[in-house]
Amino acid sequence: MNQPNEPWWHGTSIYQVYPRSFADSDGDGIGDLRGIIDRLDHIAALGVQTLWVSPFFPSPQEDFGYDITDYTGVGQEYGTLSDAEELIRAAHSRGMRVMFDLVLNHTSDQHPWFLRSKGSRDNPKSDWYIWADGCGRDGRRPPNNWRSALEVNSAWQWCPERGQFYMATFLPFQPDLNYRNPEVKDAMFDVVRFWLDRGVDGFRLDIFGQIMKDPQFRDNPLSPHVVNGFPQGWRRQYTENTADNIDFARELHDVCAEYGDRILLGEVFGPPEVLRAYHADGAGLDLVFLFDFLRYRYDANWFTETIRRFEQAFPSPMQPTYVLENHDRSRTIDRVGGDPAKAAVLAVILLSVRGVPTIYMGQEIGMSNTYIPLDDALDPVASRFFRRLPEFVNRRLRERLNRDEVRTPMQWDGGPNAGFCPPGVRPWLPVNPDHVTVNVADETADPDSLLALYRTLSRVRRASAALHRGTLDLIPGLPEGVLGYRRTDAASGEQCATFANLGRREQEVRPISSTLLTGCGGATLDGELIRLPPDSAIIVRRTSSQRSAAGH
Repeated sequence: MNQPNEPWWHGTSIYQVYPRSFADSDGDGIGDLRGIIDRLDHIAALGVQTLWVSPFFPSPQEDFGYDITDYTGVGQEYGTLSDAEELIRAAHSRGMRVMFDLVLNHTSDQHPWFLRSKGSRDNPKSDWYIWADGCGRDGRRPPNNWRSALEVNSAWQWCPERGQFYMATFLPFQPDLNYRNPEVKDAMFDVVRFWLDRGVDGFRLDIFGQIMKDPQFRDNPLSPHVVNGFPQGWRRQYTENTADNIDFARELHDVCAEYGDRILLGEVFGPPEVLRAYHADGAGLDLVFLFDFLRYRYDANWFTETIRRFEQAFPSPMQPTYVLENHDRSRTIDRVGGDPAKAAVLAVILLSVRGVPTIYMGQEIGMSNTYIPLDDALDPVASRFFRRLPEFVNRRLRERLNRDEVRTPMQWDGGPNAGFCPPGVRPWLPVNPDHVTVNVADETADPDSLLALYRTLSRVRRASAALHRGTLDLIPGLPEGVLGYRRTDAASGEQCATFANLGRREQEVRPISSTLLTGCGGATLDGELIRLPPDSAIIVRRTSSQRSAAGH
């Protein structure tokens, strides 16, 4: 339980559902809201406390929901507004909070607002998007050097109807809204209120860091380096994490505050000091994703230094927000060479480190990337920008370019279509062939499965004040390859410790006198000695105040 004055999200955990791939209730091969409702008991049994639902709004589905044409509706393939309201109620009845994806930065180019805006330079919606005259004698060169978020093309797209360029931070068919127009801001804040009125507990904010751009359209300065795995030919000084964007976070916070204790979780990129600014002394975003874990090295020193850095940047009451998988990035199991023992160690770290953990659907059973050739990609990023990449190169990449591969249907059982949709129905993406052994039904019956471990970790985390709200102190002097940290809850006096062996040799640790909470990989507690085989981890609770943990 949280302490009385703490917001509910301080001790929460999050489960992300990509609705198109979670469960198909009507047999059309596409997941829907009714399918999520039907499978809520699985999420509840997992022990998570907050459900994050990716977009299900009306959309041409060119970017599968992140290109919206109506922010207050439900796409017909996903159900109805009544289904969305029932999903909120059904989750609440199981003790879970609900967070919807909110794409504030851009709409679809088929949104009625944009269709009106591009029609002329003087219509009522003409200034609802970011427009600019081009350069050069014919005005057909982009207004400046701003690049898209993918860094593979200009952020500017030519519109012949207006004879101007519109800005599209992500994909060309996703024009950016102009939040310097008060009418746009009011309209989108009304969208926020629409869903809050229906009981949603908060929002995950898509590419939030790029909403407010420089009104003077100044060129970004040159700064060649790599951030989040993407080459950055230009430092995004005027297009990302601007001071105006921090102010916008405060305004959005104020809207949510009208409804009490609601949560704002931002997808923002940058160094810790930039991410921390969005917290705005408790008056901005409540949480921001820390995407370093998405590109982790399976190395104790890497985890030690990363956790140390974020502990320094996000001291209490701020909460780090760790994530190993999402709908855009490679599956965990693939990044550890398909080794379930390593995936189990990462699960122990994720669910015992201080902060808010996020689990992507299928992560809890060890779902892997489903190889799909670039020629068959539905993902617009892959099909538009990477289709010509030789397939032998694509298959060797550590990070998949085709996001379809991490969005394939949830594997419920070993039968036809993995229980995602009825037999004989073609799912919108192919089911991974490994579903015959990697699925919820089989792992539910196996007490040693990855799913069983996730359920145990969630239960232990919820029951332990130290694990879900305590401070964190890294433990020095541990053997090579071992990560260790203590979690302490001052109010109850409870102290727990996590030890994870990411090395190749068995190691031993002598902790304070402890009792076992849980572990994986054959880690054992024998009296005052913990034995850690390679790729194992353990969580213990102090039973008496003896000496501090040290390597042996």
